[in-house]
Parts: sequence; C-alpha cells; structure tokens
Amino acid sequence: MTTVGRDAAPHRPDLTSALVSAVVEMISRRGIEPGMKIGPLRELAGEFGVAVPTMREALRRLEGLGMLTFRHGSGVYVGPNFHRSVLVNAAPPRPDRHKLVALIQARQLFEPSVAAQAATVRAPHGLELLGVKVAEARRCLTSGDERLWRVNIDIHRAIAVTAGNPIVEEILDAILLIHADEQQQILALHGDPHADHAEHEEIVRLIEAGEADRVRQVVESHLVGVAEVIGTPLTP
Repeated sequence: MTTVGRDAAPHRPDLTSALVSAVVEMISRRGIEPGMKIGPLRELAGEFGVAVPTMREALRRLEGLGMLTFRHGSGVYVGPNFHRSVLVNAAPPRPDRHKLVALIQARQLFEPSVAAQAATVRAPHGLELLGVKVAEARRCLTSGDERLWRVNIDIHRAIAVTAGNPIVEEILDAILLIHADEQQQILALHGDPHADHAEHEEIVRLIEAGEADRVRQVVESHLVGVAEVIGTPLTP
C-alpha cells in the first residue's frame, strides 16, 4: 500500500500535492493508458492511505487537467490529457497578489496573439465551443452559479482551440488549468463579473468577425485592466 497520508506533511496543500504526484506516478508505473480504469474512489483512498475526501480532492485536481475522468457508478479513468507534454505541478502553493499580477502579465505576453490567430484561422470546432462557453457563462452570471470562474477559463481555452494549433492549446492549458486556483481568486478580486463577461462577449464577437488586429488590442486591454484591479503591476 502507498502511504502518502502518513508520510506527507500535515498541511492540506502539501498532502494534496504529494497525492497528485503519487497518482500520476502510479498510473505511469502500471502502464495504464487513457480510457482505462484506475479504480473506485474508496479503493484508491485505501491504497494511498488517505481519507476519501482527501483522495477526491487530489483526483479532482487531475480531472481539471483532463488527466482523469470520473464516470458515475463506474470509477475513475485515465483521461485524454495524461500523456500531454505541457503539464507541470498541479498543486502549487497559494499565491499572493503579486503572483496573481505576474500570472496576468504572463498571459498578456501570449494571449493577445492567440486571439488574433483565432480571428484569422477561425477553426469551426473552436467557434462552436466559444459560442457554447459564452452562453454557459451568461447563464452562470444570471443565476449566480459559482462555476462562472471555471467557465471563464474555458472561454480563453476555446480561443486557443479556435486558433487551430494543438501546441498553443497545451501551453494555454498549462497557464490556465494548472493555475486554476489563481484564476478563481482573480475573478473574486476583480469584483465585476458583469463587466468581465461583457468583455468576453466582445472578444468572441471580434474573433467570429475575423477582426484580428482589433481583437488583439481588446484582449491586451482586458488583461491589463484585470491586472490593474488586482494590484499594482510588478516593476522589473
């Protein structure tokens, strides 16, 4: 039996991080491929020597990365992203405001060009996904659904899909999904989900219209505005 729970530090972030790494190592060691079952939740918790809620938390982290898939009444399966090359630590330490601003600044270097490429390529699957995710975000906003932060992440991911480059998709996933906790904090600190959603709708409209130069400017302005709300930009 793998005793992650006994060997790890008592703090939850450390335990979750260790457990995430242990699950990934176990899957690789056993040669379990995407689509194959890794076991029911309770059995996995027993194998790793942790409580069921702790096990679920770690597996949900991996599910968010597409590395695992939950099937109700069946168990946990290896997801389609397990062998992707652009994946790093799924459980980083909780960030402060300076790190949140740095994350937005990193996105600013990358995402405006991705949006411009999306407006140029306009991959059909990506355009369809953008429409679905914007509509879902609108529903979350109207109903007060707490999933809004995650749907907002999916909108940015759908922009990368629309750009038509799978490596770009992986890179943006690495920034957005692995830093999902930070993205949730960013939305909470931003404080104006209606304005944020309106900007997302405008970005999608410009991509659909093929206005590459304009959408590049709007995405950059969107990210700069978010960084300004969260805190003073970092100086070199």
